[in-house]
Amino acid sequence: MLGCSISISSKLSYPKMSLHSSLTMSLLSFSLLLLFAFSAKAVVPSSETFRFVNEGEFGPFIVEYGADYRVISIANAPFQLAFYNSTPNAFTLALRMATTRSESLFRWVWEANRGNPVRENATFSLGTDGNLVLADADGRIAWQSNTANKGVVGFQLLPNGNMVLHDSNGKFIWQSFDHPTDTLLVGQSLRAGGATKLVSRASAQNNVNGAYSLVMEPKQLVLQYKGMNSPKPLVYFKSSVWPSTQDGTLQTVTLNVEETNDGFAYDVLLDYTVANSSIGTGNLILTRPKYNSTLSILRLGIDGNLRVFTYYDKVDSQA
Repeated sequence: MLGCSISISSKLSYPKMSLHSSLTMSLLSFSLLLLFAFSAKAVVPSSETFRFVNEGEFGPFIVEYGADYRVISIANAPFQLAFYNSTPNAFTLALRMATTRSESLFRWVWEANRGNPVRENATFSLGTDGNLVLADADGRIAWQSNTANKGVVGFQLLPNGNMVLHDSNGKFIWQSFDHPTDTLLVGQSLRAGGATKLVSRASAQNNVNGAYSLVMEPKQLVLQYKGMNSPKPLVYFKSSVWPSTQDGTLQTVTLNVEETNDGFAYDVLLDYTVANSSIGTGNLILTRPKYNSTLSILRLGIDGNLRVFTYYDKVDSQA
């Protein structure tokens, strides 16, 4: 009887331990599910949502490509969002850059919907789900950030021209710096695993991808041309002094501006990083203006030329 009693008590002890473990795991799983549900249901406060309509009078200043434009109230000087068109009723949502003294030379430095224009009464909106949407008046979506229900709680246009959607911790869920068109702003990069090229515009009137590209290849930075009848892109320019590597792979190429030690000039340069190489990092000085050139851009032009533009704040017009 004693042996039988011990045997029974031993058998009963295992289910008790298993039940305790099971309850602990269940509580942990339930907590994780609650955390996930809370994160997934994070919404943009109604005070942070917006909806802008492409309507009203055009702006009064002369801008790139001889375009008509309408600014919207998303700005952080010298940057502002706008709808513009270089052909009638074919609008691009774009970010313009200009100083207050050079409004006659707005330059378009980022575009949402190149090659897929919208029309009058199109809308640009941020809903409570955290998705940026550019849509025609009939509801056709021309462009979106694809960030619905990903924890976005707000939108910002930063002082460097980067537009970001962020979560409650300030982490970027989406940023315009990851999606360049034909221009790099200071601090913006081409990067492995992300955007690796700039693509020119076809013409002043035709806002579609052109024939020229600035491409960060694994080993070097090159300029390529691809015509309508070209089976593949052709390299039309490269330089031994441009960012390159023999024993590693290029990871990033970033436009940067640094004040020189003498204090009266600024270096506009390309910083680059290399993986699996003793090089590690490097830079190439593109130009050295003798004035504050913090407001600079690198542009791949319609003609395939790569140019640096800087804004000089002492100039009253045509800067």
